[in-house]
Amino acid sequence: MAKNITTREEDYSKWYNELVIKADLAENSGVRGCMVIKPYGFAIWERMQAELDRMFKETGHQNAYFPLFIPKSYFSKEASHVDGFAKECAVVTHYRLKNAEDGSGIIVDPDAKLEEELIVRPTSETIIWDTYRKWVQSYRDLPLLINQWANVVRWEMRTRLFLRTAEFLWQEGHTAHATKDEAIFEAEQMMNIYAEFSENYLAIPVIKGTKTESERFAGALETYCIEALMQDGKALQAGTSHFLGQNFAKAFDVKFAAKDGKLDYVWATSWGVSTRLMGALVMTHSDDNGLVLPPNLAPDQVVIVPIYRKEEEFEAVNKVALNLVKELRSNGIRVKYDNRDTHKPGWKFNEYELKGVPVRIAIGPKDVEKGTVEVARRDTLKKEFISSENAVEKVLLLMDEIQSNLYNKAASYRAEHTTEVATYEEFKDVLQGKGGFILAHWDGTTETEEQIKNETKATIRCIPLEGSNEPGTCIITGKPSERKVVFAKAY
Repeated sequence: MAKNITTREEDYSKWYNELVIKADLAENSGVRGCMVIKPYGFAIWERMQAELDRMFKETGHQNAYFPLFIPKSYFSKEASHVDGFAKECAVVTHYRLKNAEDGSGIIVDPDAKLEEELIVRPTSETIIWDTYRKWVQSYRDLPLLINQWANVVRWEMRTRLFLRTAEFLWQEGHTAHATKDEAIFEAEQMMNIYAEFSENYLAIPVIKGTKTESERFAGALETYCIEALMQDGKALQAGTSHFLGQNFAKAFDVKFAAKDGKLDYVWATSWGVSTRLMGALVMTHSDDNGLVLPPNLAPDQVVIVPIYRKEEEFEAVNKVALNLVKELRSNGIRVKYDNRDTHKPGWKFNEYELKGVPVRIAIGPKDVEKGTVEVARRDTLKKEFISSENAVEKVLLLMDEIQSNLYNKAASYRAEHTTEVATYEEFKDVLQGKGGFILAHWDGTTETEEQIKNETKATIRCIPLEGSNEPGTCIITGKPSERKVVFAKAY
């Protein structure tokens, strides 16, 4: 199975696509640009959902659901927002089909044209802010902290499983506040939650920062982001949080009576992460043998495979395995016991290596006699025999060890592929060589940003919130620069 995967060195893009399909995460569907997320892939997404949902609720947020269809007129109310999404919108124009009179098949009924076209949700700011107008009257109604788990459609021409599809799954938070400071705090808080989730669960180190004006979300005054580095030296935007100011409140007339009785517009944020995180997970940790999943996120943290030839051997092995399953589960470990007799142990070993299960335990007749089990860890592919009595304790230690090892390995890669440059020539040399994150001075103008993008395909990933902020001069124009920003080629 895994032996048939193209290596990363041979063709990283092909390796990624083959791995996503062969590891049973997702596949292309009959609908152009859309994917089918298979049960194993969806199980990982459900783990992401569960942890993020818990983190959202711990910070006071509630879940709701808003319509998939948005009247076209809503988009025209916030000019920069519609400009940002106009080219990606799917539009519903009719509400009925009928049989063609010539018997050629089903056609759209020309008499069933909608009075107003509906946009299939590319993001929900407009429909939500139209709703918030009814929900907010007084400062007592604030803050409004709402999240929704949903699907969205953005009509992408070049698609790639998880990374860029016409339809994808995500969560989108939309909040309303009485003051500017509260809204900014919210936007920064959610960026920090995304960073915490990425580092503690996905084991992916990220840089926290803000976007340049040209890279901000359409309609935002500030966009906060987390940026991660993949194994091919390209960056991936893993999450964003936006301070929207009062733009949407003014567009949809969402006012509240303050404590002093004066009417004012509320302050807004929106924030989201999507199934793109699945792509980040694959590209950060996996190897030429298949997926490598961090234990905190793996649907199955441990798989137990019995090895036997005769029925009486199975009875003895099965007894040990079932006891181990029970003990591990009582210690909070997610365990799969694969006692299928339709596949040989070697096939199962290969399958779980491909699927990235963090720990594999094999138990055979000789192990039963000796009171041992074989433990193999996915991150290093190392195996060892340990006492059955110590198996639970060993697995619990391995959960932390593997999680930390994956994070440290990714952090080391990022450190090795983060380069500070002083000149444009150095900048281009690094891009053509090892790639990665490049720290360079920029004069703050969109013109210089566009020049670098057009000439090198590298973009400013973020203006980092932490790290060196020593002033210098722009690598292109020589004009003063307050601090270095993060450049990279990106997905």
